[in-house]
Amino acid sequence: MTIEQAKIKSDILKALAHPVRIILVDALKQQDMCVCDLNALVSVDQSSVSRHLAQLKRAGIVSERREGMRVIHHLETPCMLNAIGCAENVLMDRHSKQEFIMKEKGDRK
Repeated sequence: MTIEQAKIKSDILKALAHPVRIILVDALKQQDMCVCDLNALVSVDQSSVSRHLAQLKRAGIVSERREGMRVIHHLETPCMLNAIGCAENVLMDRHSKQEFIMKEKGDRK
């Protein structure tokens, strides 16, 4: 892998590096949605949601289409859900290890 290829991959992963964007991607796995529907899922203003969607679009993760006056967003690359799932696995593994360490400390007392 070249440094250029690694940078492109890094930029794509950076697009997921915000809690609001992860929520948006997760919501779009169920169905295509307009910004007004997505806005109801997060506690930020609609312009912020639009900026997050634009970043996901630039990364190629989300696409959009017009339906009359509405812009409908679509999860273009559902494989990104694997990255989110992997992060969940890391979190659960870390939690399990912490529980194990705490249990061992308790057993030694």
